[in-house]
This record gives sequence, C-alpha cells and structure tokens, in this order.
Amino acid sequence: MALLSFERKYRVRGGTLVGGDLFDFWVGPFYLGFFGVTTLFFALLGTLLIFYAAAIGPTWNPWLISINPPDISYRLGLAPLKEGGFWQLITICALGAFCSWALRQVEICRKLGMGYHVPIAFSVAIFAFASLNIIRPIMLGAWGHGFPYGIFSHLDWVWFTGYQYGNFHYNPAHMVAITFFFTTTFALALHGGLILSAVNPRRNQTVKPTDHEDTYFRDTIGYSVGILGIHRLGLFLALNAGFWSAVCIIISGGAVYGGSWIEWWEFLR
Repeated sequence: MALLSFERKYRVRGGTLVGGDLFDFWVGPFYLGFFGVTTLFFALLGTLLIFYAAAIGPTWNPWLISINPPDISYRLGLAPLKEGGFWQLITICALGAFCSWALRQVEICRKLGMGYHVPIAFSVAIFAFASLNIIRPIMLGAWGHGFPYGIFSHLDWVWFTGYQYGNFHYNPAHMVAITFFFTTTFALALHGGLILSAVNPRRNQTVKPTDHEDTYFRDTIGYSVGILGIHRLGLFLALNAGFWSAVCIIISGGAVYGGSWIEWWEFLR
C-alpha cells in the first residue's frame, strides 16, 4: 500500500509539546512542528558554521579539515572563534538539533498513540555524544578534552585517547560495550537472515509463516525468542552498546580514574 493512501488517517491534530495548534503542521508528507523548526535551525546553523570555519582554515582538503576544541588553558570558558569558539558553537548546535529531533519524535508518538521507544532509543545516542563533548570535558575541567570535528583528526583523537590510559581494551566498560556491539550485530543478522529466508522462498514455493521461523530456531539452538521478543532483544542489545560505550569514556579521566586500565586489573591478583 502506498504511503500517501493511508497517510491522511494518521495526520491527526494534537500531541504537540510546545505551541499547540500554531506549530501543529506538516510540510508535504513530513510532520514538522515546533521541534522540527528548531531541528532545521540548529542543523542549518551548525552546518554553515562548519563550512565557514573550514573556509578560513589552513586547508581545503576534506580529509584534513579539522575544527578543534579550545586549548586546555581556556578551561570551561568561552574561547575566540578561531581558537575553539567555532567548536563550542557547533557543539551547541549539534546538541540542539539532536534534542529537538528527539522531542519531535515524542510528538509523533503522542499523535499516533505509540510508546516512546524510538525517542528513548535515540536519546541513548544523544547521551553517547554528550558524554564525549559535554559530560567528560566538564568532569575534567576543560572543553579541550572533547574530540575535534574532522576525519583524520577525529581518528587521531580516538587513537590517542585509547592509549592515553594504557590500552582501552582493558577498560571494563569498553569490554561490555564491545560485547554488546558484537552481540547486536550477531542477533540482528540472524533475525534479518531468517526473515529473508521465510519471505523470499525458492521459485514455486509459498512464503513461510511465523511458525516456520520459530521452528527453525527451536531446531537450531533449542529456543525461539519469538517475533516480538527478537525486536525487544535487539533494542536491549543496541541500547546497551551505546550506553556502555558512553560510560567507558566518562570513567576515563582524572575525575574518576586517571591511571592505566592495564594496572587497574591488578586488584584481581
């Protein structure tokens, strides 16, 4: 069924968090609302600041362009634009756009009478970003501990931070996060493979119903979590992957633990 054929049924009034009917509007098939407007504002402003900062930088090479945070000496204060101020403004715009998008998702859920699973899931991604460029720098007392906005410069920051504390692979929260990332990929790959095998049969065969999917996993691993259960499991695994990846960077620093993660495990001996 084409999207537009049933869209009118769900284009209902109400559910807005700010502005009431004044901001309860669509642009084509897309609900915008107050937080859709703020999302566009922050996203456009942040993008323009990125291009402007890149234009006045030392290179036009897209691989080498980098918008860096202020020097550690500025601590948590405001920095001049060319000395980290651009990074601060872009970070504000990014956080504003992400939070506005999540609140727009809340409004859509309210309109459709759905649960808030989608905005909650997206909020974990926002938390992961904020942990890197907001929470951890505040805990360490300087915006300079945030990561730069660039390709190679960001990779260099990840490499440096990973080995700044001995080796990030020994960070216990990092271990948990990586385990959840791998398990998420494994579980949802199994799920996707099963769905395709059921609804895309060989020629002259019929599409297999749900009981075939349950039977496959019961015969393979002895248990089937079910069609609803696999989505709950996938959400649980994905959210934990994002959450623990945020925790692993928050606890790495002088505010929580500033030593080597290799030495941290000495307590087991």
